[in-house]
Amino acid sequence: MLMIENYAPFDTHRTWYRITGNLASGKTPVIVVHGGPGCTHDYVDAFADLAETGRPVIHYDQLGNGNSTRLPDKGKDFWTVDLFLREMDNLIDHLGIGGGYILIGQSWGGMLSSEHAVRKPSGLKGLVIANSPPSMKLWVAEANRLREDLPEDVQATLLEHEAAGTIDSEAYKAASRVFYNRHVCRLDPWPPEVSRTFQIMDGDSTVYNAMNGPTEFHVIGTLKDWSVIDRLHNIETPTLLISGRHDEATPKVVQPFADNIANVSWTIFEDSSHMPHVEQRDACMTVVAEFLDKLD
Repeated sequence: MLMIENYAPFDTHRTWYRITGNLASGKTPVIVVHGGPGCTHDYVDAFADLAETGRPVIHYDQLGNGNSTRLPDKGKDFWTVDLFLREMDNLIDHLGIGGGYILIGQSWGGMLSSEHAVRKPSGLKGLVIANSPPSMKLWVAEANRLREDLPEDVQATLLEHEAAGTIDSEAYKAASRVFYNRHVCRLDPWPPEVSRTFQIMDGDSTVYNAMNGPTEFHVIGTLKDWSVIDRLHNIETPTLLISGRHDEATPKVVQPFADNIANVSWTIFEDSSHMPHVEQRDACMTVVAEFLDKLD
């Protein structure tokens, strides 16, 4: 399989990208938009499977993350939704695919992709929103509801270290991992590409801390009041929603997408949480590939 890695100049920085397959294949290319904010492309590598259908698949690391330019000294005011929308537009222009492309956005990537879609770009031919919230307040409310179902000793550990300001402790991380193992990725052990993303984030959490905050339960970053719900009716492109039955993006979180996008379908993967693309990889890729083929 043809695979090309390169960089797109962006302002005074660089956006790393990888193309799996051939942009000249005749099939509409897919751009995979990773989550976080502050993750890397690694954990969504599985979507490269779609290239086996002859469709080119583009992964990239958003600015501040992974192989793209790191900017650990930038403050919260730098890390905005508009910044990442401009970066996405720049990548599309750089690759010369503005006349036709599809977005697959996972988690925060789906939030960013929905922000792109509500602007009605003429080149956007399809949209996959995977495991994403349309509102951070809704996301936080459901995350904390799920947290209440954790074992009492785990909840006590979380509360203890949050009160003490010691959320960097190993005990707090271990307690948080109980939540992640239930609602983020239920595979044991986690696939190497998922672990790799979390390891990279542990080494540089600039973007996550600025936009989200210290944990999934305490969103105090620049996204804390973000919502796209009142603009979802502007999305005209065919849209596929993906979520997992055990997802931190619960059905209540995802529902506004289904209610407000006109041309939409929704698949819930019964044995998955936040990452059906690795937890039920074959089934997920089949659903996505069938949706994409209908677009063509």
